[in-house]
Amino acid sequence: MEALPPYEVGRLAGAVLDSVGSVVVGKRDALELVLAGILAGGHVLLEDLPGLGKTLTARSFAQALGLDFRRLQFTPDLLPADVTGSFLYDQRKGDFAFRAGPVFTNMLLADEINRTPPKTQAALLEAMQEKQVSVEGVTYRLDPPFHVLATANPIEYEGTYPLPEAQLDRFLLRVSFGYPTQDEEWDVLRRRMSRRQEEAQLAPVVNARTLRAMQAALESVAVEDSIGRYIVALTAATREHASALVGSSPRGSLALLLLARARAVMAGRDYVVPEDVKDVAVPALAHRITLRPEMWLRRVDPSFVVQEVLQNVPAPASGALPTYAGGYAEQ
Repeated sequence: MEALPPYEVGRLAGAVLDSVGSVVVGKRDALELVLAGILAGGHVLLEDLPGLGKTLTARSFAQALGLDFRRLQFTPDLLPADVTGSFLYDQRKGDFAFRAGPVFTNMLLADEINRTPPKTQAALLEAMQEKQVSVEGVTYRLDPPFHVLATANPIEYEGTYPLPEAQLDRFLLRVSFGYPTQDEEWDVLRRRMSRRQEEAQLAPVVNARTLRAMQAALESVAVEDSIGRYIVALTAATREHASALVGSSPRGSLALLLLARARAVMAGRDYVVPEDVKDVAVPALAHRITLRPEMWLRRVDPSFVVQEVLQNVPAPASGALPTYAGGYAEQ
């Protein structure tokens, strides 16, 4: 797959965000994070209260990116086969045939993922990490691009199964939208009245092939050594923080690297600056941190740990070129 130049990726990313922003009102920062996660080839956890546009965001991105989209409502009685698919007996052929499940798509919306038991949650793990599905000993590859956008309600505990740390770690980042301002909420109502219908349809800005070319552009984004060490220092500091029982895994460092590169190309640059790392630190690391029990009693949030780490770890100021192979870029 031939990569697009960074300035072209930045232009297309802006057009996609403008398109999605015409439906999802006033959440530009959160939408940029979601798109950065998609460009970085990862999966996004949308954790927020009901009715704040999580499902609408996933559907709008699928339409603007020209991707095949499926929505799967997770419920307590959902089985792994309902996610991956299963073998059914074909009477005409006299043999079993595989019927693909909803996971065989470009963008899967896993709605209320914490409402289904761990066995069904685990059915997504292989798809998310290995981009493949194994059913009765047979492995099926998922066609790229493949992204999971999962939603979760952070305050409802009755009838829910909290995601284990191992599965939370598979999400590249966690994004929350928060309530809109009164002006933004009035804008939502105004647009609904002018639309004269419930559903909003977006014309594709790009297609699956172009998205893959945009994603390939990240590999040419230079990360100098000082910024790479800054990423590692941030992640390591979460493990040593007094409030953390378990800090971020090395997968957190990789998430910071990928998302910082995505932020760079979205800005039309072929090199990462420390601000790119700072912008994505909380969404990339907070969900990978387990707090000490006494911190929960004091209602401390894991994002507080990341904010403190950002304040305490000095950001690099050098303009050196990277030393890793193939990392040279004009800066």
